[in-house]
Amino acid sequence: MTDVTGAPVDVLHTLFHSDQGGHEQVVICQDRATGLKAVIALHNTALGPGLGGTRFYPYATEAEAVADALNLSRGMSYKNALAGLDHGGGKAVIIGDPEKIKTEQLLLAYGRFVASLGGRYVTACDVGTYVADMDVVARECRWTTGRSPENGGAGDSSVLTAFGVFQGMRASAQHLWGDPTLRGRKVGVAGVGKVGHHLVEHLLADGAEVVITDVREESVRRITDLHPEVTVVADTETLIRAEGLDVYAPCALGGALNDATVPVLTAKVVCGAANNQLAHPGVEKDLADRSVLYAPDYVVNAGGVIQVADELQGFDFDRCKAKATKIFDTTLEIFARAKADGIPPAAAADRIAEQRMAEARGR
Repeated sequence: MTDVTGAPVDVLHTLFHSDQGGHEQVVICQDRATGLKAVIALHNTALGPGLGGTRFYPYATEAEAVADALNLSRGMSYKNALAGLDHGGGKAVIIGDPEKIKTEQLLLAYGRFVASLGGRYVTACDVGTYVADMDVVARECRWTTGRSPENGGAGDSSVLTAFGVFQGMRASAQHLWGDPTLRGRKVGVAGVGKVGHHLVEHLLADGAEVVITDVREESVRRITDLHPEVTVVADTETLIRAEGLDVYAPCALGGALNDATVPVLTAKVVCGAANNQLAHPGVEKDLADRSVLYAPDYVVNAGGVIQVADELQGFDFDRCKAKATKIFDTTLEIFARAKADGIPPAAAADRIAEQRMAEARGR
């Protein structure tokens, strides 16, 4: 068996013995009638029920799907802890191409499996699943968030995700330049889709000079039709090398910070919405060695999970926005801890999250 990198992986060893493990429960789900094959992973529920989305993806192997569920659920433990939520880390993956096998009956079967956990896992949208899908899942499982407003949910979470990233960017400016504003700063946004285009609006309102790129021409045009002052470059490779760039905001795919991009990055701050921006362990040190301030992605992009968690209380946008505003303070706390401990911000964020989980476990 191999993981997503092609490296050999022993799932049970990862689960029980490695630093990437430590999971409380992994559930393998199968419904032959609908073709459902799913994995639900609960990493740590010290703070409360596991909360995390459902990824629907055509994994090459079942082992790759299990490995992804383990990694994603672990990441949700840290994200939820630093977002100040009373939730642990959980994640689910459904194996298969959603364009080919996703049906109402399959989603209903999946909802029954989630419901069988009795509230230990709360699901939501992720890659390959959408608000309409969660509306179907919710017919079988009350522990479902990310639903449409018509069905008691909050709908699209991209607005608060972008707002949280902007708060993280303001904190980065405060830490590095002594002023929590992007006014007069040159900010490059890679990916101006659901989250990225909202982020651009915040930046322009704050007085930033914005440079964008996206593989989808229609996404670029949506920005430039409204804001002709925004500069467009051909691709991310051009963007990260842009002269005078102050901030780089990866808002598309993961792995944006790697051995090829970090050495040529001109920005002094990296703060974006994309998940899993560090391609591998050690990249955070490479950024620090180049004096590039990295705002950990799972800290600044937590606005979305703050929103879906709030659905369980009866969604209130103003309450959610107030919680997402605190991403500014959390980001500053991480930078201060990193400086005090002499470690990169990513490592400091992990320490703070682990401390909160340990304290909750000891209650």
